[in-house]
Amino acid sequence: MTPRRSFVRAGEETRRADLIAATLDLIAEGGPQAATVRAIAMRAGVTPGLIRHYFATKEDLVASAHESLMTGLTDASAANLDALPDDPLARLAGFIINAVSPPVTDPRAVSLWAASMQLVPRDATMRVVHEATYVQFRDRLQRLIDDALRAAGRPTDDARMLAIAGNALLDGLWIEAGALPEHFAKDEMKSIAIKAFSRLLNLQLEGV
Repeated sequence: MTPRRSFVRAGEETRRADLIAATLDLIAEGGPQAATVRAIAMRAGVTPGLIRHYFATKEDLVASAHESLMTGLTDASAANLDALPDDPLARLAGFIINAVSPPVTDPRAVSLWAASMQLVPRDATMRVVHEATYVQFRDRLQRLIDDALRAAGRPTDDARMLAIAGNALLDGLWIEAGALPEHFAKDEMKSIAIKAFSRLLNLQLEGV
């Protein structure tokens, strides 16, 4: 039986966040089909009618939940970069390492991503959100690659292509690390990611 949160008065943003959290919990537990309006309302401790006050449709709520998940992963990949030395290579290496480390590689996050992806081809709202969050991550990676190439005195004409390839590389490692975390030694994914990017970009990122 789905547990129901006790009713509390909450502000607009808190209520939206609670509904998104409830939706993500249900998708993680039973896939997108488990996130019915009734189940979401029970998990969030609200009436089904109140959901309509915040989201026009259930599909809008599910898409918002996907956006929250993916934006959070991008932010986690960029976490603490300002604390690193003022060195473009160090900042790029930090982003790469974060992208293949907890909390980004949390198995729940990979499971949620996989569950949501099945909706992208047939749900226009999900497709728009997926495209936006993909571009958000890729553009951030591209800016870091561009800065690193400039610092090394290298042309930046291929920065977009390298960001697309690098994003695909990180996605693959992320899925493996999140789906089968017990198969990899401590810091193995970090080492693999740094070595692979060093070769992809022809830059010395190891030991940065």
